[in-house]
Amino acid sequence: MAIGPVQLLVLGFVEPNFHGEVIAELERLRQSDTVRVIDALAVYKDAEGEIEVEHLSNLTQEEAVELGSTVGALIGLGIEGEDGLVKGAAAGAEASSDGIDVFSGGEEWDVLEEIPPNTAAALILIEHNWAVPLRDAIARAGGFRLADAFISPLDLVGVGLMKAEEAKELHVLETASATAAT
Repeated sequence: MAIGPVQLLVLGFVEPNFHGEVIAELERLRQSDTVRVIDALAVYKDAEGEIEVEHLSNLTQEEAVELGSTVGALIGLGIEGEDGLVKGAAAGAEASSDGIDVFSGGEEWDVLEEIPPNTAAALILIEHNWAVPLRDAIARAGGFRLADAFISPLDLVGVGLMKAEEAKELHVLETASATAAT
């Protein structure tokens, strides 16, 4: 199965106020074949650091069965309990035996550690369908990914892509709940 570039979004919510807008937007992006949600989890970390997990998704039943709990496997969260951890270890061992260095991306990312206490998080694994032709063209030209990151609106002011006031508003929009939690 060919797959486009995949990204894990980790979105924090101090006081989740879901009205279906996020799911509706992901569904709109799915219908336009812009992205595909591979898997999604809702995670709540209490004051003591204990984790509760709920599987979320807009996948069809067939897709859900095919993919299983991909986010849980990626971040080392045993959604399927001990069986899930064993399956994940077996998959990693198989990849290693095939000559794939599963830890070649640098430092490990402890996603669960980044979730502050008393906070909910949505972990959404997205396939960027729109990027497949671009990725393939880059590869045909001999190019490869060195790094990637989202750029803060505040950083865009310095290069003239945004006005300071607009950047401040977007920065507050993107980080307001996070700063309220600290």
